[in-house]
Amino acid sequence: RVIKTDMELEVLRYTNKISSEAHKEVMKAVKAGMKEYEMESLFQHYCYARGGMRHTSYTCICGSGENSSVLHYGHAGAPNDKTIEDGDLCLFDMGGEYYCYGSDITCTFPANGKFTPDQRAIYEAVLKSSRAVMKAVQPGVAWPDMHRLADRVHLEELTKIGILKGNVDDMVKVHLGAIFMPHGLGHLLGIDVHDVGGYPEGVERIDLPGLRSLRTARSLEQGMVLTIEPGIYFIDHLLDQALRDPAQSCFINNDVLQRFRGFGGV
Repeated sequence: RVIKTDMELEVLRYTNKISSEAHKEVMKAVKAGMKEYEMESLFQHYCYARGGMRHTSYTCICGSGENSSVLHYGHAGAPNDKTIEDGDLCLFDMGGEYYCYGSDITCTFPANGKFTPDQRAIYEAVLKSSRAVMKAVQPGVAWPDMHRLADRVHLEELTKIGILKGNVDDMVKVHLGAIFMPHGLGHLLGIDVHDVGGYPEGVERIDLPGLRSLRTARSLEQGMVLTIEPGIYFIDHLLDQALRDPAQSCFINNDVLQRFRGFGGV
């Protein structure tokens, strides 16, 4: 199940192609004043009408503004019901399902069509880490090393922006990257959106911040399908935790960080 056949790969390409097109339709339609669930509805309609996808792979996550920093937002307790406002970032994580095979795509964009300088800086930092992982990923690579690579790029870029200061190697030692990316880099994808087989016998979970959230710690093999979804989020309780820890707070420019309170995430 972890190693996909050529036919399975074709179905997965199809599900991701239609889901990508649906995301683009959502981007074209979104306007301030609309509800997040309207974007969810449009995504589902496109996937079904154009792709024959009756179901989504998981509950759609349509986080705007501060909601974009809530991991797995969109559940019954927070059902994509905020009104999208001018100036909001929209983080939409949605994927259609076809013949039981899933997709998982996240897009972040400004609701009004124009990034602020701060929004652009964070977006480009995440884009850079995503591209770095895509360039490095190949059979034989250990997946935790790809997570570490994304973390390092984030720390380097956050230092350039001015949120962080100091030596990136020292930041890595105190796991500062997990404050901004508390989840794992990505996961196996197939019949389940978080597909099985991540921790077979002999593969141990790494009990360190960020890395412990990885859904696999395997070395990659040809035929595996994984998502690559780094992110930078400004989550108040994690930021406050870091500021209380002298080992981490020494790297944080709190004056600059205040600009990003309520920013959400990418």
